[in-house]
Amino acid sequence: MGIQNLFAAGGVVMWPLLAFSVLGVALIIERIRFWVRINQRQNRVVRDVLNLYRLDNVVGAMDKLQKNADLPLARIFLAALELEEPNPEEFRLALESESQAEIPVLKRFQNIFETIISLAPLLGLLGTVLGLIASFASLNLGDVGGSKTTNVTAGISEALVSTASGLIVAIFILMFANTFRGLYQRQIALIQEYGGQLELLYRRRYERGEKTYASTR
Repeated sequence: MGIQNLFAAGGVVMWPLLAFSVLGVALIIERIRFWVRINQRQNRVVRDVLNLYRLDNVVGAMDKLQKNADLPLARIFLAALELEEPNPEEFRLALESESQAEIPVLKRFQNIFETIISLAPLLGLLGTVLGLIASFASLNLGDVGGSKTTNVTAGISEALVSTASGLIVAIFILMFANTFRGLYQRQIALIQEYGGQLELLYRRRYERGEKTYASTR
């Protein structure tokens, strides 16, 4: 049985399942591109920035951050370093507030993934119920070998195909959603680690009375 025949056998619930599949694949592609970009560049950029800042090359560190402002950690660092002569507490608060602002970017589409994971099996179950209703409606105990047997078979096919399709969509999206959740948790840990390193460097610089750099916007 071809895909077209399976789709037809699944009944009306196959249309929303198809929509969920297309939407899920599109969002998965976007998230893959997002995380690949971060994993390829961010750690190297942040390490370079911290080394520049450690060597008192604050202007060079700011310039590198501004050139990589599409990275979450770069935006977090910029939010703190662009303040006008903050004390260590203000610097820490700037890091924390910008980190919170980046969370929706890192968790983008997670709610949509969870919605698809929840609704796809329910749609499959709905297709099962509709298929069984169609089967029982076509069943005539006095005509077991008659022409209505085909309708019963079609109803059972609708029940099975829709259930399998709903589970396939949910399982497929779930695998990627869990992967993205793991990447998000790892990113939060890196934000805390690198943010703590920058805060420590700034505090030492502040206590030595050295001038901090604030860009002109």
